[in-house]
Amino acid sequence: MSDAWPLGTGRRLRTGQRTEVWTAGVDGGPAHLAYTDDTLLLEAPNWTPDGRGLLLNGDGRLWRLDLDPAPPRLGPVPLTGLPPINNDHVLDPPRGLMYLSANDGHIYVAPLAGGAATRVTHDPGNYHFLHGISPDGQTLAFVTLPVDDPSVAARLALMPATGGEARYLTDGKSHVDGPEYAADGAWLYLNTEHFADQPGHAQLARLATDGGTPQRLVASDTVDWFPHVSPTGEFATYLSFPAGTLGHPADLEVEVRLVRTTDWDRVVARFPLFGGQGTLNVNSWSPDGRRFAFVAYPIASLD
Repeated sequence: MSDAWPLGTGRRLRTGQRTEVWTAGVDGGPAHLAYTDDTLLLEAPNWTPDGRGLLLNGDGRLWRLDLDPAPPRLGPVPLTGLPPINNDHVLDPPRGLMYLSANDGHIYVAPLAGGAATRVTHDPGNYHFLHGISPDGQTLAFVTLPVDDPSVAARLALMPATGGEARYLTDGKSHVDGPEYAADGAWLYLNTEHFADQPGHAQLARLATDGGTPQRLVASDTVDWFPHVSPTGEFATYLSFPAGTLGHPADLEVEVRLVRTTDWDRVVARFPLFGGQGTLNVNSWSPDGRRFAFVAYPIASLD
């Protein structure tokens, strides 16, 4: 879920701050600094289906960062009919589509290569924050907040990708976010406060797509968000905030963690950075499942 409400085009860099786009591999080796920008705040990388670049949002637009061949090149994706977007965007490569959450509170669909966007959601009473699409491209997974009271706990919902009525899987008693489909389409990976004994203590879980009780994946003292499973199903990444964090704010000392899905409790590699919001909101795995991307936002006075 994004913290960008329907006001303006989103976050900007602070004085002395820069965007750093990093990539890392499943071997657990050092991360590679792929791109820096001291004028544009870029968020939430999706790896492009061709494996040669990343899609990120910034200043209300979607951008493509070409990494191969070097040097990196950044340019806007040509989209029409789309309001300013936030950092919730999901790709559907088999059908050549992408789905994007906009700052008007709705979800849109557009061609991956760019073109005209079409609105998918039509419920004016809720904000919609997209995070997942089923493997067959038929169903979207997202969280909703009521327009008249966005302070309440978000609910997880499923809806046909072509639009229609939402089916809720959670009752709003505990906050959930980041629902993302497993490769078999039977499970959703997410973070939830279902297990929390204090406000904001999000933990990683999975939930069957037909509903039920969340199954906890790992118990930690940190506040853990946005589990992303690799295309091979072997690895996962997630973002860890300090204990006591409420929500997923920007500009904190956080940690991107790499784990094997057979043992979520054992961290394979840790990547500490200054970031949070925008660092790892969406699935950023490369198509071959060997690399992943994330974003840091260091500030010169804090370096």
